[in-house]
Amino acid sequence: MDGLDAIAALLVATIRAATPLALAAIGELVTEKSGVLNLGVEGMMLVGAVAAFATAVATGNLPLAILAAMVASMLVAFLFGVMTLSLMSNQVATGLALTIFGIGLSAFVGKDFIGIPITSLKPLDIPGLSDLPLIGPVLFGQDPLVYASVALTVAVGWFLHRTRAGLVIRAVGENHTAAHAIGYPVIAIRYLCVLFGGAMSGLAGAYLSLAYTPMWVENMTAGRGWIALALVVFATWKPGRALLGAYLFGGVTIVQLHAQGLGVEISSHILSMLPYLATILVLVLISRDETKIRLNAPACLGKIFRPDF
Repeated sequence: MDGLDAIAALLVATIRAATPLALAAIGELVTEKSGVLNLGVEGMMLVGAVAAFATAVATGNLPLAILAAMVASMLVAFLFGVMTLSLMSNQVATGLALTIFGIGLSAFVGKDFIGIPITSLKPLDIPGLSDLPLIGPVLFGQDPLVYASVALTVAVGWFLHRTRAGLVIRAVGENHTAAHAIGYPVIAIRYLCVLFGGAMSGLAGAYLSLAYTPMWVENMTAGRGWIALALVVFATWKPGRALLGAYLFGGVTIVQLHAQGLGVEISSHILSMLPYLATILVLVLISRDETKIRLNAPACLGKIFRPDF
């Protein structure tokens, strides 16, 4: 393998590692923009991953498996919405419970699928483009969900900042009382945003079990849901920055894997910690700028809304 091929392989691996982070982070960003803090991303990703894998094994239809993952995670997100938006439970505690629920449910459903092989989601092969040196495999040799993650990031950024519906979502997140007073259905809007976050987490989980590592392994998200949550803060609730942050953390993940393969004289446990250590470091650095956080974070994030009856 020459130098260009090695660089291309590293970039492709980075993009693949970043894709589930980007998908989950974009979904959580929209949820938080509406004023809802859902810490159950990890659990929803696992439910999506096992639903996608089980459907792929049963039908062999990968598009149907992806749809099943999104629907399954949306159902879990709907449960979170009922608890926090209708029954007004604490969002932080409910989100943590949702993650524990998702871990247990996915392990129970997936116990019969361990070790079963499936046909993975294949990268595109565009004649004349995919074979170009360096840029061919990086830009024209990815699987469809990689391109979907970029397209969804652009679409969400445009939707939130260039459409009336996006403005309404941001208004609900900034001041739900004022939004309710002028007639906007705050609870309904937040339900839709929570469901969108669930669908994106399911899509991220489907990518893990159908494309990134086409198999079912218990707890295969390995903390990616928590990194996605951190990415939203890292990006200061801006979709483009969330995508760039996902690529950054994806690069850290791949670097530690390559370092282990090259026999770097550092404990493998320390190398495995690098993505999570980087997450903590970035959050600490960002948290020092309290003004920036206050200016960008939705003012009603995590606050319970009690409509007047």
